[in-house]
Amino acid sequence: MLSRGDEKLLRKSLCALLIGVGLSTFPSVLTAEETKWWERGKSLLGGLFTEKQVQSLSTGEIADGLKEALRVGTENVVQQLGKVDGFNADKAIHIPLPAQLAVVQSTLDKIGMGSALRDIEAKLNHAAEEATPQAKTLFWSAIKEMSIDDVKRIYNGADDAATSYFKEKMNAPLKAAMQPIIDQRLSEIGVLQAYNNVMGRYQSIPFVPDVQADISNYTLDKCLDGIFHYLAIEEAAIRKDPLKRSTELLRRVFASKS
Repeated sequence: MLSRGDEKLLRKSLCALLIGVGLSTFPSVLTAEETKWWERGKSLLGGLFTEKQVQSLSTGEIADGLKEALRVGTENVVQQLGKVDGFNADKAIHIPLPAQLAVVQSTLDKIGMGSALRDIEAKLNHAAEEATPQAKTLFWSAIKEMSIDDVKRIYNGADDAATSYFKEKMNAPLKAAMQPIIDQRLSEIGVLQAYNNVMGRYQSIPFVPDVQADISNYTLDKCLDGIFHYLAIEEAAIRKDPLKRSTELLRRVFASKS
């Protein structure tokens, strides 16, 4: 709704605009006061048109736009991470060895065997890269099942509202789907055998502390952390950056979010 002051200003600005149109020169021939009204009116009209555009969107269009944005975002994340060195070469999500293995690394470095653990670290990352593509189908299924209430809450929520929704709703099914892939790859590329060999060598050293690490579950948890890290970045970018909106529907639905 416009205040009385804005209504008065809008009438004055429209008068100034009509004067400019009639003279085919716009504000160049207006008085200083008329020019002020003209500039203020342009701003006011621009705001009104933006509001009208938003109000013209149906709930269905907003739902379709949000779901399309999430499909685009998850597709981008899976493509980025589900390739060679998608995890291993990315400092933001690279999977380090479990913290409890630091003492093992330090001890083995002293006897010239530290490289064995560093090789295992690289293979953990490669296993995560190969498991990541499994996430796309699950994400898309969850997107399809979103209710209107889910859509409204996410659309009007924080920049990472959808990512938080996925974390809450999908953590368990993602783990169930990706765990077999992680286990298979860790076995095929020799990680589990190499880990057992390294730990056997470590445990043969007198007086070292006992160390236990679940390599499989650790790798899976870090893999999901990496996926959600970049999904939050994609979500925020689509909300804020017009260049990330690759379709007309995304441009219309998220125009008011910029």
